[in-house]
Amino acid sequence: MRLVFLDSSTLGMDIDLSPLESLGGLISYPTTSESEIIPRINNCDVLIVNKVVITPAVIDAAKSLKLICVAATGTNNVDIEYANSKGIEVKNVVDYSTDSVAQVTFGSLLALINNVEYYNNYVMSGEYSDSLIFTNNRFPFFELKGKQFGIIGMGNIGKKVASIASAFGAIVNYFPTSGVAHCKDYESVGLNELLGKSDIISIHAPLNQKTNNLIAMPQFKLMKPSAIVVNMGRGGIVNEADLATAIDFDLISGAVVDVFTKEPLEKENPLLSIKKREKVIFSPHIGWASKEARERLILKIRDNILSIK
Repeated sequence: MRLVFLDSSTLGMDIDLSPLESLGGLISYPTTSESEIIPRINNCDVLIVNKVVITPAVIDAAKSLKLICVAATGTNNVDIEYANSKGIEVKNVVDYSTDSVAQVTFGSLLALINNVEYYNNYVMSGEYSDSLIFTNNRFPFFELKGKQFGIIGMGNIGKKVASIASAFGAIVNYFPTSGVAHCKDYESVGLNELLGKSDIISIHAPLNQKTNNLIAMPQFKLMKPSAIVVNMGRGGIVNEADLATAIDFDLISGAVVDVFTKEPLEKENPLLSIKKREKVIFSPHIGWASKEARERLILKIRDNILSIK
């Protein structure tokens, strides 16, 4: 069986690919440009991709292709309908990064709420040593206990985030982007109601026709001025230009963003021109990427491949 991994560097150089190598002839490319895709997959049986876009033209060029393995949960980079029409299965990996994303969600959220960057710089700069008092209350922070914690998308990650928020004493409700309120542990509400009453709005949904541009200026205007928006789902769910405006015009209190419409983030992206940078924490799509999550990912890709042998 011939396996080709087009963007293995996205998993990091510290991840062992031997579980995949053991299946046969694995050819692994750290990165692959658009022009390099077709020549590299010409004779492969199994194609593994993380973010490389697989179009109908690519699928048609791979005459031996039997399976496309997406090294992620989201599959918006693969034309699944076309692949299936050609008898090619597409398999993603679910529930490998739940703990990782939940941890990064709260790590970044609490860093913003608690003004960690400011207070660390305050101590390290020597200002604290020169202070006449033992503390600094310049930037007050609030507790999560008793706050309204709204979650958009209640899949595995949403449920994990909900349980942690509940442990802090927050009041959790959610908006099911699928339209089906399948989780009975928390109250399901409409999107506008969630946006209007939530202190924290945490997004953990896939990007699809229902969620594309789900949060834009009309939605920001429904939010409390004290609200914080967290996007750990997919870029494209939140309108980035409108988010930048909402931050700088104090329509909301802050934002945590780990995912962007185009990644890597373009230098002209309006988010990089935000004037009130103390109100945001950005990270380069790392929520999924704990060492343990990436190791689980490789093993689950192996299992997906074995399922068709």
